[in-house]
Amino acid sequence: MTMTARPLHEITLLSQAERFKGRPKLCSDCGVCGGELRPMMAASCVFVNNKHEEFERQFHGRNRRDGDELLFGVHRAIHIARMRTPNLEAQWSGIITSLAALLLERGLVEGVITTKAAPGTRWAPLPFLARTPEEVRASAGNKPCLSPNLEVLDEVRAAGLKRLAFIGTGCQVHALRALEPELGLEQLYVIGLPCTDNTSYPDLQRFLKVASKSPETIVHHEFMQDFRVWMRHEDGHTETINFVDLDVSALGGERGVFPAACLSCFDYQNGLADLTVGYLGAPLPPDQRWQWMFVRNERGEELFELIRPSLELGQRTEGGDRRAGIQAYVGMLRKPRKRPPLPVRKFVAWLQRSKGPKGVEFARSVIEQKLLRNLVYVRDQFPRHEQRIVPGYVYRALAYTADVYAREFGRPLARVPAEAATRSEA
Repeated sequence: MTMTARPLHEITLLSQAERFKGRPKLCSDCGVCGGELRPMMAASCVFVNNKHEEFERQFHGRNRRDGDELLFGVHRAIHIARMRTPNLEAQWSGIITSLAALLLERGLVEGVITTKAAPGTRWAPLPFLARTPEEVRASAGNKPCLSPNLEVLDEVRAAGLKRLAFIGTGCQVHALRALEPELGLEQLYVIGLPCTDNTSYPDLQRFLKVASKSPETIVHHEFMQDFRVWMRHEDGHTETINFVDLDVSALGGERGVFPAACLSCFDYQNGLADLTVGYLGAPLPPDQRWQWMFVRNERGEELFELIRPSLELGQRTEGGDRRAGIQAYVGMLRKPRKRPPLPVRKFVAWLQRSKGPKGVEFARSVIEQKLLRNLVYVRDQFPRHEQRIVPGYVYRALAYTADVYAREFGRPLARVPAEAATRSEA
C-alpha cells in the first residue's frame, strides 16, 4: 500500500474522504502508516487484530475482573482530582500537561509526544515531540479530532531518545504497545486520554455549527453527565444544549460523522495506558474542573505519586440505575427513532436529569451504550472482523442485556463462530 507523505499540519485538516483514501476501511489514522514503522501496521493495528487482553496481561499483569473493570479497564485505584493551581488554558485543570512537564523537569524523560493546535486553528491537533516543560504546558487544551501521533516516533528514533512519555488515545496506545519492542527505549510512560466518537476537523466544525449559536467563539466543549453539551466561549459565558436536542440527522447521523474505526472501537477508557486521565465519572459542575484518574499498573502509580503533591483530591459520586435505560437502548439500536418534537424533547431532558444515572453510574451507562452500539455496527458492517477486533470483555460486560438483545436482533449477544459470520457476510 503506497502512502503519499504529507506534513502533519496538513493531514490534520483533511476531510475523512481525503484522509482515508487508499487506506483500509477500518483506520483511525494513528500515524503508524505514515512513518518508517509502516511495515508493522498489520501487527500493531487494533482494527486488524485486537490484542488488548494479551497486552493487559503483559503490561498490567492480569486481565479485567468482573464488575467495573469490565467497563473501566484494569486498575489499582481510581482518584477524583484537579490541580490545586489550575491551568486556565486547559480543558479541565491541566493535570496531563502538568504531569508531562514534570517528567521533563525531573529528567525522567527526554521527550513527550503530545499534540498542540495546528496553525490557524483551535481544535485541529498537530502531533509533536516536546523537549521542554514549556512546550508541553503550551499544548494544553483538548483537540478532539483524529491525530496521527505515532508518526512522531520517527523523530524519536532519529534523535536516539531512550526515555519517552506518550500522551494519546486508545487506538494509538494499542499500536504503541505492539511497537514498543522495536523502539529500543529504556523507559516509556503512557498517559491515556479517554476517547470515543472521534472525527475529522471539518466534521467537528460541522458539529459545532449544529450545536452552537456561535461556533467560532467556542474555546472548550464537552458532553457532560447532566445530559447536556457544555460549550464555553471566548468571553467566558457558557452555552448548553440537551443531548436530545442535538440534530444529528443534520450531520448525516452518527455514521455520517464518525469514522468506521471509531464505531468499531471498544476501548473508551484507554485501558492499556499506565495512567488514564478523563472526566466521565467526575462530579459536576464542569467549572469546578474535576477529573478522574485510573492508576493501572506500577508505572501508573509512579506517575500519580509524581503529580499528587499538586493535586486536590475529591470524592466519587454516583446515583440512579442505568440498567433499564440500557436495555431500552438495545431496542433503539434495532429500530432507530426520529428526533421527537420539542415538547417531548423537553420532557425527556427533564427526565434524564432528574431520574437518570449520575456520577460513576452515568459513566457505566455511556460506556455500555458505546459497547452495544459498536458491537451492532461491527456485526452489521464487518461481521468477519468480529472475531479479531471485539475483545472478550465486551460480551462479559453486556451479558445482562443478552435476553433483550436476542429478542430484538434474533441472534445471541455472545460471539458467533467465525465460519457462521463468514456465511452471513457472503
